[in-house]
Amino acid sequence: MTLYETIFTRRSVRQYDQVQLEASVLAEIRQAIDNEKQLPGQNARFEIVNADRLKGVAAPHAILAYSAGTDAALANIGYTLQGVDLHLQNSGYGSLWMGMGKPIEQSADYRILLAFGKTSAPLRAGQGDFKRKSATEISNEDNAIARVARLAPSAVNFQPWKLDFSPGKVVVRPDGGGIRKLLTGNLQKIDLGIILKCVELALEREGKAVTALTPKGGGKTFAVEVAFE
Repeated sequence: MTLYETIFTRRSVRQYDQVQLEASVLAEIRQAIDNEKQLPGQNARFEIVNADRLKGVAAPHAILAYSAGTDAALANIGYTLQGVDLHLQNSGYGSLWMGMGKPIEQSADYRILLAFGKTSAPLRAGQGDFKRKSATEISNEDNAIARVARLAPSAVNFQPWKLDFSPGKVVVRPDGGGIRKLLTGNLQKIDLGIILKCVELALEREGKAVTALTPKGGGKTFAVEVAFE
């Protein structure tokens, strides 16, 4: 199964077998992290740790993400780690984005973690298992790209995104103010990066070559422009 196909079966896993993965498996996951490209100008750092370095996390392992606190840096974490998230589930492991779980030893540039490990939880059967907004609710076009991207995970399942398509371009921007902004805060920028990865994979599936991923603006005007041909 490809990473694109895993978008349709991925689920957020909250129950894990409390068995640590073999060193060789963790090394392979480390390689998958290193192989993921990051957004232009970004250089996030990712660390694999065991449960004894975590609090509020049920999984035996997690990937900790560290970066600057800018909008582009946060989106980059979502974009990069979502590729790893799909890789983990494609390899038969469970995974979960966690804004509440924390490393025991905090650092100023820590942003979020992705928990993972062995699980007996099944993958989803398909799109019918998802509770998501329709493509028309998150996009100015009801097309194949939007219908795939809508399946991306997000904090509290708020789905705080908008896709604006035009010839050779789609702009991905956050869309979630009010109580959603209060509850999820900067996680919305990480969510933007998560759906950005799904947009990229969907475009490639449709035979489009993604030529540039360009963060633009900041704050309320922040967005990432995806150019393709």
